[in-house]
Amino acid sequence: MLTQTLRRLERNGMIERTVLPTRPVGVEYSLTPLGESLRQPFLALYVWTVEHSDEIQSAQRAYDRRADERVRSGVD
Repeated sequence: MLTQTLRRLERNGMIERTVLPTRPVGVEYSLTPLGESLRQPFLALYVWTVEHSDEIQSAQRAYDRRADERVRSGVD
């Protein structure tokens, strides 16, 4: 899964993959300028997530309770 994600990011121009001349062969990934341009939007999303973590966890618990009730009642 990680390999697929890295390949997708490389294909989309977000990261650059460099094969290192070591034994065993190693690889290094770095952000491209396009990938770097996402730093601020991702930081904003991270800050928002931290600020709303209590609400998110509460919504997750409520969802899980409803899902459990559906399974127990045979509705799901």
